[in-house]
Amino acid sequence: MKIGVSGASGQLGKVVIAELASRAGEASIVGISRTPDAVPSPAEPRSGDQDAPQSLVSAYAGLDRLILIPGPDLMPGVRARQIVAAIDAAIAADVGHIFLLSAAGTREKSEPAIGAAYWIAEQHLIRQARNKWTILRMNFFSETLVEEARMGLGMGMLAGLAENRVSYVSRNDVGAAIAGALTSEGHSGAIYNLTGPVALTGAERVEILAAAAGKPLAFMAMPEDMLRGGMESAGVPGFIIDAVVSMQHSFVDGAYDIVTGDIEKLSGKSPTPLAAAIAGAF
Repeated sequence: MKIGVSGASGQLGKVVIAELASRAGEASIVGISRTPDAVPSPAEPRSGDQDAPQSLVSAYAGLDRLILIPGPDLMPGVRARQIVAAIDAAIAADVGHIFLLSAAGTREKSEPAIGAAYWIAEQHLIRQARNKWTILRMNFFSETLVEEARMGLGMGMLAGLAENRVSYVSRNDVGAAIAGALTSEGHSGAIYNLTGPVALTGAERVEILAAAAGKPLAFMAMPEDMLRGGMESAGVPGFIIDAVVSMQHSFVDGAYDIVTGDIEKLSGKSPTPLAAAIAGAF
């Protein structure tokens, strides 16, 4: 059996490959990336670019299972176009089963909402891949929260639009769950939610972050125009501001306020609490 990882040179892709190396047994691992030289061993590197769909058809050739990890481009329309192209290429290459990484709380949205790409991708996969698909919806990464906190520590503040709950999940846990799904059976037509062990309020998350950083940090809810204005003053590009605000609306709407046992079900390991996931990060 050949298992492919599309997005293999990214942070999550590398975790998936490392997990597959210990789980895949006799199966071979193929890493697909626009920078194949950066694909870690023991994966076979293949060149494939989501902005050059024809390159993906040959990159996906001969794969029995494939995980599609969306790229990081937040420009409206780009990510949706890339994922749809990757799905079409996987079908054209006759990949046996397509696994798609999506986001918690995915539902119908339009661009420029950050969740629109995931909705478009999920619907396209379900329509086109018949029963040869699995969707893995991840919660918000603990590591991304750390990056956000680093920017806020100077002001002693973590901003949001309103109080909310988020079940932060570590990148390593998501990678382990993906690898577990790729190397086991019974996932056709399934949608999994990859979450942390508990959904944390703003006050709870800043308490954990402050303890890890050794500096005071408070959660502050503010109007959208104030949040936008702060980022504009810092020179953040408009489309990035739109993405951040869209994500904050998703938090407030409860999209990430979900806790499941799917990490443990797929990986065989309990999800890592936020405090443990960010230990030593500051």
